Amino acid sequence: MHYNCFLCVYMYRVVLEVVHVPQKCAVNYKVGDKIVIDDASIVLQESDNVCLYALSSLTPYLTCLSRELAEDDWMSKVTELSCQDSHDPVKFKVTRVKRRQTTE
Repeated sequence: MHYNCFLCVYMYRVVLEVVHVPQKCAVNYKVGDKIVIDDASIVLQESDNVCLYALSSLTPYLTCLSRELAEDDWMSKVTELSCQDSHDPVKFKVTRVKRRQTTE
C-alpha cells in the first residue's frame, strides 16, 4: 500500500556489531558478534549474545536510530556506540538498514 502524505516515515533495522572487546566483558563478546534490532524487538535468530548492561545504555539511541532522521540531526551521523563500562567499554559499529515505510 502506498501512502500519499507528508507523515510517511521510513523505519530502520539497526545492527550493532562488536568492534572492540576489553579484557573483561560480562558476556564474553567477540569482535564480529551482532545484536539486531527490528522495531521494539531483538531479532534473536540473527543476534549473538545480548548483554543487559550494554542494552540498557544503548536503548535511548536505538529508539532514535530505528526511525527516519533529518540529515542535520547529529544522531544520523552516529557510527559507533559503546556500553556503559567507564573503564574499557565494548564498542559497537552501528548500521542502519532502511526497511519499510509507515505512517504515524
